[in-house]
Amino acid sequence: MALTKTYKSEVIPAVQKELNMKNAMAVPKVVMVKVQVGIGSILRNTKDFSDIVDNVAKITGQKPVVTKAKKAVSNFKLREGMPVGVVSTLRGDAALNFLDRLVNIALPRVRDFRGLSLKSFDGNGNYSIGFKEATVFPEINPDNVINVHGIQVTIVTTAENDAQGEALMRAIGLPLKKKPAAVNTEEQES
Repeated sequence: MALTKTYKSEVIPAVQKELNMKNAMAVPKVVMVKVQVGIGSILRNTKDFSDIVDNVAKITGQKPVVTKAKKAVSNFKLREGMPVGVVSTLRGDAALNFLDRLVNIALPRVRDFRGLSLKSFDGNGNYSIGFKEATVFPEINPDNVINVHGIQVTIVTTAENDAQGEALMRAIGLPLKKKPAAVNTEEQES
């Protein structure tokens, strides 16, 4: 069942119960999902990055924005106004549909996958996932990829801390690794 159909009826009550919140309006929610690709290394080899724009458009279902450099940085051979990335921001049902495809289709296709790290929370309950190759998404045909590129997915939430963000991500279905068991120092000394 799609995440958009079960989000209000199953995800929010599960998070509310886990965090012991009395008010359902205080439960953290997904605000947006940002899908980003840096194109700096690709521009050094070729000047055409339209295939990357097409790939992000296929993955997200909407046309991405090409971001440009605000400053010139000589160490990176970067001039003001040069394209540096491709970004697509998903909100509402589009964000939930993307998360559903990410959890159920893309993550199982990652080679040697053993769960997502808990270190990828930013301290405010937001979570970032990086992929070395964008071909884990089924919308991209690996035979037609001209420039192999990575992709970063950032899930922005209303959570106040990482514990609330973790509860929300687990309820959504992200396969986060389990926390290591706390080691009792008294037992270790004996």
